Amino acid sequence: MQYMPLLNSGVDFMRFLLAGLAAALVAAPAHADWQVAESDHFVVYADDRPQDVKEFAEGLERYHSAMNLLQGRDGTKPSPSGRVTIFVVGNQGKIRKLAGDDSGNIAGFYVPRASGSVAFVPDIDMGGRETDFSVTVLLHEYAHHFLISSSPYALPRWLNEGAAEFFASAKFEKDGGISVGRPAYHRAAELAYAKDVSVEELIDPDLYEKNKGKRFDAFYGRAWALVHYLWFSPERKGQLGAYQRAIFAGTESRKAAIDTFGDLDILQREVDRYIDQRRMSVYRFTSDLVPIGPVTVRALSEGEGEMMPLRIRSQRGVTREQALELLPEVRAVAAQYPADAGVLTALAEAEYDAGNDAEAIAAADRAIAIDPARKNAYVQKGYALFRQAEGADDQDAAYAAAMAPFSALNRLENDHPLPLMYYYRSFVERGETPNENARHALERASQLAPFDKGLRMNAALMQASEGKIALARYNIAPIASDPHGGRFAERAQRYRDAMGEVEEGKPWHPGVGEMVDVEIADIASGPDGGDE
Repeated sequence: MQYMPLLNSGVDFMRFLLAGLAAALVAAPAHADWQVAESDHFVVYADDRPQDVKEFAEGLERYHSAMNLLQGRDGTKPSPSGRVTIFVVGNQGKIRKLAGDDSGNIAGFYVPRASGSVAFVPDIDMGGRETDFSVTVLLHEYAHHFLISSSPYALPRWLNEGAAEFFASAKFEKDGGISVGRPAYHRAAELAYAKDVSVEELIDPDLYEKNKGKRFDAFYGRAWALVHYLWFSPERKGQLGAYQRAIFAGTESRKAAIDTFGDLDILQREVDRYIDQRRMSVYRFTSDLVPIGPVTVRALSEGEGEMMPLRIRSQRGVTREQALELLPEVRAVAAQYPADAGVLTALAEAEYDAGNDAEAIAAADRAIAIDPARKNAYVQKGYALFRQAEGADDQDAAYAAAMAPFSALNRLENDHPLPLMYYYRSFVERGETPNENARHALERASQLAPFDKGLRMNAALMQASEGKIALARYNIAPIASDPHGGRFAERAQRYRDAMGEVEEGKPWHPGVGEMVDVEIADIASGPDGGDE
């Protein structure tokens, strides 16, 4: 990639690494009305000035374009539902409340799901000397979203997190350009004071788990340092790609590392010297090297603006008890704006969350009558009809009716994953064997939303039940290796191990007709780093 300028940043790394922490201050915007900015890959909602919201969306698009360039990817455009919706919610106290975390460590979080991936960040400032920490968190999580959307292969944890940190240290330049691969200032304290993690421990997850203590360690900072060194070191040019290819071919991480990098003790000493040096290289892209598509901004209606704080809480995800507490406020706003399709769509979602299917369907129908392009109204109506169908006497008729709004949604957006998913579910929930079209639909949905781990698990289990063992193990591997997956990742690994004992062509399943109905919230804290 000779057309990408590789410049020396002139950074005295250890001095400015610590100083960079002081620059992560969040500026409070002046009073403004709610705006929504839409671009090829993002939808941004913020109570801010239109120009500021537009600049934020443009910066995110340039970040995406820079990652495409560095990864050698084509500039593909996802279907509208494949975009990430970002809610700028205010101060960090609101973020902590949304995340359900009182520790004070949450700087923003991301929820990947086929119905529409969402991220929540506090107020942002794109014009500071250093990138806001809240923006860095968003960039880290979007890097994960980008990488898993770009490749189905599972990465080792150190490379998964190190690459996300490599990209997330980006800085948006005043001339419209962007710098990528800068020193990870937000890992300053970790690298300086936390328990060290060796290269060998990064490479060997079993060794890391064996040596990991209760004290906070420098895993993320050291993973960033190793990726940064391998990326820029002239002496090790091409080794990072060779290591990845070995991993993708099925080689175990430690063996792949030794085969590619050689003596890990030598690599350790090189990385230690690299962190201590006074200057580091960085990619600086001028705006013409990271082109973006159009970004449109519109002000929300008065009713949508009033509803937005309540809609944010619904979009984050609520229990039925939380939904019942929220519903009176949503109904009160809806009563003030009975002819606003956006308000009625939010009402339909709140009614469904509270368990009121008839009311959700009625609100969705009113929204669709006013604005037939309100996609989430079809989604909420479909959800409610599917739930009603569970107890229907005539299951075939009930599920056929439940599919109607999803079919309408499919006509509005042919590559929306939900109609494909629910077509498959319409068979499973009736106790019927999905036909070939339904099986293809589930696989296609997983291709469209590879970041939705529950959907991917469903597709893998379906493939295993058909005897496609190698394909199922391939598709379940990224879930099993997910560092944030917790018990869900452990479950995926158990399934993958069990599949490994089965001969290709012979069906395997953990339970007849099992469906995995989960959404994993990948919450990025300080230490760890739907459409309308």
